[in-house]
Formats: sequence, C-alpha cells, structure tokens
Amino acid sequence: MATPPPIRAPVGARLIAPSETDLSRCVRCGLCLQHCPTYLATGLETESPRGRLYLMRALAEGVAQPTANAVGHLDQCLQCRNCEAVCPSGVPYGRVMEAARAQVLAGGRAPLSWRLRALFLRQVIARPGRLALVAAALRLYRACGLRAVAERIPVLRDRVLFAPTVAGRPFRRTGVIARPQGAVQRRVALLTGCIMPLAYGRVHEATARVLALNGCEVTAPAEQVCCGALHAHNGDRETAAALARRNVDAFLAAGADAVVVNSAGCGAAMKEYGALLAEEPDYAEKARRLAETVRDVHEFLADLPFAPPASGPELTVTYQDSCHLAHAQGIAGAPRLILAAIPGLRLLEMAHADRCCGSAGVYSLTQPQMSLRLLDEKMREIAATGAAVIATANPGCMSQLEAGARRHGLRVRVAHAVELLDEAYRDSGAGV
Repeated sequence: MATPPPIRAPVGARLIAPSETDLSRCVRCGLCLQHCPTYLATGLETESPRGRLYLMRALAEGVAQPTANAVGHLDQCLQCRNCEAVCPSGVPYGRVMEAARAQVLAGGRAPLSWRLRALFLRQVIARPGRLALVAAALRLYRACGLRAVAERIPVLRDRVLFAPTVAGRPFRRTGVIARPQGAVQRRVALLTGCIMPLAYGRVHEATARVLALNGCEVTAPAEQVCCGALHAHNGDRETAAALARRNVDAFLAAGADAVVVNSAGCGAAMKEYGALLAEEPDYAEKARRLAETVRDVHEFLADLPFAPPASGPELTVTYQDSCHLAHAQGIAGAPRLILAAIPGLRLLEMAHADRCCGSAGVYSLTQPQMSLRLLDEKMREIAATGAAVIATANPGCMSQLEAGARRHGLRVRVAHAVELLDEAYRDSGAGV
C-alpha cells in the first residue's frame, strides 16, 4: 500500500509543521514521563510527551493520518510544558505541539470539535463585544443562584462545574490608569487581555495600584487586543498572528519601558511573538523588539525591586504554580519572593505545586474527565496544607481552583499573588 501523503495546509495558510530539527531532539530518555500529568494519570505511553512526539512525527511524515484516535492523543495534552522544562535535550515541546495542531487544523481533515473550537475562539474570545455578552450571561447565571442549584444536582454537577466565575465589575479603563505619588521611575503598559478584565477585573486594579506604589506610571493602550495564546495553543495560528500584529503596533506605540502582564499564559505568548511573526518581513523585527520588553508582573516587581509592605494580614497561603509561568517562562521564585515579603503571611508549600491543575486554557471544557481527575488530586494536596488562601498567577488557574474548592467543600479563598501584596500595602496604610 502506498504511503499516504503528509498533511498540507491550503495555499496561503500560515502553517509551520513541526520541524525535523525540533522532532529529532527527543532521544526517548523518558525523563519527562514523571512530570507529565496525563501520563501519571493514565500510565499510557500514548499520553506522554515521548509518545505524542512519536505521533506528531508520524503525522508530519504522512505515515499516520489525523484519525479521531490520533488527534485524541494530541487533544489530551494539557500543553503545560512541564516536560519541556525538564527535558535534557531541549525539545521545544510547546512549539512542536502548536505546530502539529495547526497542521491538522489547516489540513482540512480536523475533527468537527476542533473546527468548532477554533470558530468559537476566533468569533467570540477574539471579539471583545461578543465576549462581554457571554461574560454578562455568566455573571447573571451566578448572581441569580442558578449555578449554586445546578452544582447541587448530581447529574448536572460535573457538567456545569467549569463554567467560569464572572463576578465584580469589569475592568474597562484605558490610557493612564495609575500614577505614583512621587517621581515616575518607570513607565509601563499593562496588557488587559480578554478574560481577565471581565472575570477578574480586581486583579488589574490591584496590579495598577502595586505598580504605582513602586514608582510606575501605568497605561493600558486602548488599541490592544487578546494576546492570541488560546488560538495558538489550539492550532489557529492565523488568528494568533493577526492578534499579535495588532498588539505589537499598540504596545510599541505606547513607548513604555516594559509591557507588564499578570496572566501567565498571556505573558508566555507575548514573549514568543518574535517566533510567531518571524516570517513576516514587516513585523519580525518589531515583534522581537516588543517581546524583549514583556515582563510578568512578579518578575518585574522582583527586579525593581519592590518595596516590602510595612504590615499585612495574618494569613496561611499555599501557592499553585501556573504552568505557563513556571514552565514556559521559567518563573517560580518571584511569586514566592513576593509572598514571603508580606508580614504576617505564612507560605505553606503543597506537594507538586508545579503540576497542572487541569485548567489549561479551554481544556477543562474540552476534556472535562481528565481535567476533573487532575483537579481532584490538586485539591487533595491543597487541603493537606491547611492553608486558608490559594495564590496563583493566571485567570484560568483561578477559575479552576475556585471550582475545585466548591466541588470539595473547602473554605478557601483563591487570589492572584499580586492581590495579596496589594492588600498588605493597604493594610499598612500605603496608597496612591
């Protein structure tokens, strides 16, 4: 039987299939296995980074076709990049998986679920007006008590658990949003993003106050858009690139010293804009220049360095590493440094703090069974610490952990680490 041809993108489509160089870096040593949440949960080689790399090579070479079974193994991947962080051969697993998904999606034989997901991300997540309508519906769903009722009905509980929490007022400010009381030491631009301002506007408010108290003038460019992370992760590189170009223009025009991001997934995506737009002559250099200015908020504060609060509330806190902060950006110490600087706060480390909680963008919606399995294990480890607060660094993680607390009946609060620093400043009487 003749070997079927490899999957190809339509002419003109943005598609970079996994390169032979990237794929050949894997030496099958297996050191990644004990760091892969789906392998640990199933024990299956096909649900491991090593197994998926083998499958992605077969798809790229045309040896395998994108059947439901084959793409199911790709879909089960969280893209947490824990394997990438520990790989001794430097396999850029995140880049390979994104390219493989793009290859399948653009090749015309992607499952209907993949096409519908890409359509939703393109037509809703990337469009602020439509996303705001969805957020308003979710806010009403929670406020009127329907969520609480549905989560008490056994047949519905697991189906509605992952509906994102949308509470509080949206963050809609643009232009200069905060200034220090004294001299301006830094001028920074804040990525507001798509999900964070609607679901966790309070985090942006806290971030702006904290930055201003540490000598920063904070702006939010009005022309900015969604970072494109979810689109890239799910194979829609065209949309991801289009969003990236708009953000490159918006943030370079702002002329800030740094672009500060308080969402781990968004920060990782923006730091990789140079690679995403590398083949576009009009944007390649500009994208690299912008990417060099992107800083996670914890990273930025630690480098300033930030002023420790004079006092703070008595709290026991455990910290859950957001995957795209710890593994994609390599930032694990800075959030803990911030938490350790808060008087009265006691940090209680959980087991496997850097293992994915099961959120992973839209994963909890597309792979609910595996997401629940990972979440249940995470909540058991959190409960073992006895902490009253779970701190983390990404809106998806916050929503997932809130769902886990409801599911397990844990009386814990979920907060962004910067929120706790902001509260300590206010507790000590500092203000802008």
